[in-house]
Amino acid sequence: MKEDITPLSIRDLLGGDADYLIPMYQRNYAWDEGEITQLIQDVLDDLPAGRPYYIGTLVVFERRDGDRTTYETIDGQQRLTTLSLLASYLKKEGIKKAGGENLEWYRRQSVSFESREHSRKTFDAIFAGNFDRDPVDVLREVEVNGAILNGYRLIKKILPQKLRESGISDATFAEYLFSKVRIMRVRVPPDTDLNHYFEIMNNRGEQLEKHEVLKSRMMEVLNQGLKGNERRESQSCLHTVWEACANMEWYVQMGFNPEQRDAVFGRRDWGQLPRDFDALRTALRSSSAPGSPGGPAQTLDQIIAQAQSGAAAGTREDDAPERFNTVINFPNFLLQVLRVYTREDVPLDDKRLLTTFESMLFKRADAVRRVQGFIYALLRSRYLFDQFVIKREFLKGTDGWSLKRFKWNEAQNGRTGRPGYVNTFGDDDDNRGQNRTILMLLSAFHVSTPTLVYKHWLNAALYYVFYADRVEADTYLRHLESVARSFVFDRFLRVEGGLDYFEMIYTNNGVCQTTRLAVSADDLRARSSFGQTENNLVFNYLDYLLWLEFGADDPKVRAYEFTFRSSVEHYYPQTPMPGHDPLPKNVLDSFGNLCLISHSKNSRLSNFMPEAKKEYYKNNPLDSVKQYLMMQSGHWDAYHIAKHYEAMMKVLLSSLPREVVPAPTPRRDT
Repeated sequence: MKEDITPLSIRDLLGGDADYLIPMYQRNYAWDEGEITQLIQDVLDDLPAGRPYYIGTLVVFERRDGDRTTYETIDGQQRLTTLSLLASYLKKEGIKKAGGENLEWYRRQSVSFESREHSRKTFDAIFAGNFDRDPVDVLREVEVNGAILNGYRLIKKILPQKLRESGISDATFAEYLFSKVRIMRVRVPPDTDLNHYFEIMNNRGEQLEKHEVLKSRMMEVLNQGLKGNERRESQSCLHTVWEACANMEWYVQMGFNPEQRDAVFGRRDWGQLPRDFDALRTALRSSSAPGSPGGPAQTLDQIIAQAQSGAAAGTREDDAPERFNTVINFPNFLLQVLRVYTREDVPLDDKRLLTTFESMLFKRADAVRRVQGFIYALLRSRYLFDQFVIKREFLKGTDGWSLKRFKWNEAQNGRTGRPGYVNTFGDDDDNRGQNRTILMLLSAFHVSTPTLVYKHWLNAALYYVFYADRVEADTYLRHLESVARSFVFDRFLRVEGGLDYFEMIYTNNGVCQTTRLAVSADDLRARSSFGQTENNLVFNYLDYLLWLEFGADDPKVRAYEFTFRSSVEHYYPQTPMPGHDPLPKNVLDSFGNLCLISHSKNSRLSNFMPEAKKEYYKNNPLDSVKQYLMMQSGHWDAYHIAKHYEAMMKVLLSSLPREVVPAPTPRRDT
């Protein structure tokens, strides 16, 4: 018996008579800011066309209890849970304000949790609209599922921002989401062994990915546009570079065999690059050896076979790639490189990977040269990325952000030479050198933007290092700080007419256009208040500035590290404990009373008074330097909130220039 596939609108999915059970064998709800942002953005991207958008599949097993149908959810529960939270938000807050439909069809909660009472109670309270202020108004702290509550809070934060950016009303978004967005409900046969099926679902072989199809398409362009040795060598070069760059978890030099590595990056150096594609092709030709990667054009079947076998082009030496984790995956990196290479406004959405490359490379009159140029740009970008962009490093049982380059260490004291990793900008160990400072700012960027499609900070960094003749620590840091100021003041804190990312990075070359005297105090107060800050970089950039200011004299601040924190906390609580007076809303929501913390801590500490929060953090790591400074105050009331607000705004505004000094446009040819 075959699986039964039914396309359902989101209205039919959530408003029908069927119930959906999340069984015990499923993991807990785990979507965070990145996944939720991506789902909302996917819907917004297809909304203007007005056509149905297929959001994915929901694999279920049907249970019958009389006339009642319950579907046990086998796959797709994260998406199902998020859609339910989104519908609850729109029913309670979005639609009624926009004058659109009131979601009368969404009368009951159709999602339930098997033997997970905290999840059920949290979900029911959200559906009933009982979380206006805080979960402990309705449930005791121990009854709250923090992950589900965090998902709802993130929707409240992300959706209004995305709608403002797109110029789309809540009502228009809801109408498209519920009527045009489709999910494919796949009902497995009644005799299915669910344990076996679930195991297969989680261990099935990988399908051919879009970036592998893209590689084949590039091979085809070279095959049709070139002849003889030039064709063979160009295709071999593409294959070798592609395979070396595709594994983002190791440094790119490790993706080449020893002969190729010495030829491309310099013998016993590995710190050089050929000047262009033709020089790269010549270097690889000179290092060709039997059994080395490369060769004639590959068919799609050959690429599939290679992907399944996990064939690698290089040698791993003594360092496994698992030592480092990257901040981006390969398909999104390809789009980052394409934007840098073409200097055109390339969308950074990997859903459009093939169509984007089709229009930007393959359909151009000089397609062959563009493909060759991109191959070289890919290697150069990846080589620079490995040196000048942070990674997460796991070493000797600990992990942390690192900014390192890969180099050859000559033989010393009788030891043979070997490769190793050193800090990109010197071996500073005092936690305050340039390498550490650049690492801090890059990590502040990264944790502020978990969604890959919005990693414009990475594009700004790549654009700078790609076209720079030489990357020096002080000039690189000044550029990154200028980009941070531009993002914060030219966009996130601007009341209207905020600049787009491409304009900030490519037109303005990362130079902030907002001057210190041009900032309106009233506008700044309004845009920095609770619910109005467009991006967490506002908080993280401030924490970076505070780290610079206070880290030299305070060991706790000096040791601070940026982590993924998505919850904006009211230090003086929105709903204070009995015996404590509530504050006026404008005081409560002031930037002076806000800081970033993790969603789990926000669920646990949200109604604690400032004294209790301070006691908790005595034995726990800092979530925020701003929060740490707030806790230094002996008392916390409207006066201290206003005082702290003024101090924080002084720090932010002091980072702005008095006048705009344009940076020179990069000129390097590729």
